[in-house]
Amino acid sequence: MRAWRHYFVLGLFLLAVGALSTRVVFLGVTERDFLQQEGDARSIRRESIPALRGVIYDRNGEALAVSTPVYAVSTNPQKADFSTAQFAAMSDALEIPQMDLERRLQTHADKQFVYLKRHAGWDMSQRLDALDLPHLELRPEYRRYYPAAEIAAHVTGLTDIDDQGIEGVELAFERNLRGQPGAKVVLKDRRGNSIRDLDYLAPPRFGQDVSLSIDSRLQYIAYRELKSAVQVHKAESASLIMADAKTGEILALVNQPSYNPNDIAGQLAGMRNRAVTDSYEPGSTVKPFTALAALESGRYDTETVIDTSPGYFRVGGKLIQDPINRASLSLAQAIQKSSQVAIAKVALDLEEQAVFEVLARAGLGDFVSSGLPGESMGRLNNSQLRYPVVRATLAYGYGLSVTPLQLTRAYLTLASGGKRMPLSILKQERQIETEQVFDPEHVRHVLAMMELVTARAGTAAQAAVPGYRVAGKTGTARIVGKQGYDDERHVAWFAGMLPVSDPRLVMVVLVNEPRSGVNSGGGVAAPIFGRVAERSMRLMGVAGDAQEPTIAERGTTELVSAAGAGL
Repeated sequence: MRAWRHYFVLGLFLLAVGALSTRVVFLGVTERDFLQQEGDARSIRRESIPALRGVIYDRNGEALAVSTPVYAVSTNPQKADFSTAQFAAMSDALEIPQMDLERRLQTHADKQFVYLKRHAGWDMSQRLDALDLPHLELRPEYRRYYPAAEIAAHVTGLTDIDDQGIEGVELAFERNLRGQPGAKVVLKDRRGNSIRDLDYLAPPRFGQDVSLSIDSRLQYIAYRELKSAVQVHKAESASLIMADAKTGEILALVNQPSYNPNDIAGQLAGMRNRAVTDSYEPGSTVKPFTALAALESGRYDTETVIDTSPGYFRVGGKLIQDPINRASLSLAQAIQKSSQVAIAKVALDLEEQAVFEVLARAGLGDFVSSGLPGESMGRLNNSQLRYPVVRATLAYGYGLSVTPLQLTRAYLTLASGGKRMPLSILKQERQIETEQVFDPEHVRHVLAMMELVTARAGTAAQAAVPGYRVAGKTGTARIVGKQGYDDERHVAWFAGMLPVSDPRLVMVVLVNEPRSGVNSGGGVAAPIFGRVAERSMRLMGVAGDAQEPTIAERGTTELVSAAGAGL
């Protein structure tokens, strides 16, 4: 009987072993592919390999935007079962208050993935790695760093937390700068930690580098002077653009206020690139173009006399006046003294479309296509030119609006002898295409008139640069308020170029709403131009051209002959 029991138990045991063996064979043979697939699904993952974003350089090879390696810290809230001690240690390592961290995990409790920290630095990653916490993952990524910070912020722009361009060159050239992520297969343990890389599916393709036309040295000079001027004059904002008169390359572009792209918290007000996006009435900075229209008509030359007595006159219901009665002025003196009356009378004597067409040929009222995002085309239209008051005010810069970027391109046409050329934020490696839009002879006469502006008797004596001949024009425009033009709010302009004998640099300065008691272009914007231009000429190694007496010093009687000699 006992033997029977022994064999019975042994039989049951052998039966169980047989069943198990059969099951093992069945699973190992029949269900092998399925089980392998299920196992791989739990331990093998496909991960993205971040691609390095292209570097942004200035024209001299100085890095303006680079990518630095950082880490993204994430977890699976459904599996994140941390002890009290682990949670406290993780909170300290992440530098996140425990309450905030707990709230984040609770909010995403139904999710399988949540970021705990983006752009964690090397030190933080090491602290977290040392904790060896389950289901806490550190993924490599990149963060953008801007060495020039706020000095070049409006040029470079910045990227968002996902390394995508959202402002400036970062946005405009996103397709070039952004790389193509790669892919790899990794083996992970049950805690979600990567054990080893199994296979590389595709290597990352790094983004292309971009070389800008900006010269960091000139950018710094312009930024420092503009920031100081805004503080001195208690201005609302200011912009400055500097361009190469030979190539149309933008050498410096600064705005105030600015911002630090490395940390934009609380700096949203300074992010707007005002030199590109904001348009203003240019005031008297367009008078040289009115003078150019007068020369093109054949009715005027530099010595043609305009009677401005008694210092004012009415056009329709509008009173146009000068600060004083300047009596009789030549066309050259009208530019030098910035006479509203003289310029308005000239415009009314010309064909209806004459001034408008010259401004349009100079590029006003059109996109510059510099490569910077957010460009405004300003406002220039000819729908109301049948009214004399519109033509008169257009001649001295009212009834239209321009951005500093547009005015820079317009003055480039004068600096280049009447050639319209594109403005570019990229370094030019080949000859640019230009279009002759003005007679070079007429342009030389206009430059001679503009040179008088920076003489002692001109409206912009503070724009003069020792050793160099400077041509330019001031502009002071009232700002439109709720009740029309506000006599207490102004925009101060100065636009100019040097050296006049062979222009190398074109610069436009705008100061918006100076409140220091001085609000004119000659008193606010012109000194900025003078200081920046003087240092820039020395830095660029441009030889001075003022060894001989300038046109301004010789007087207006020699303007015609000097222009004909090749100013």
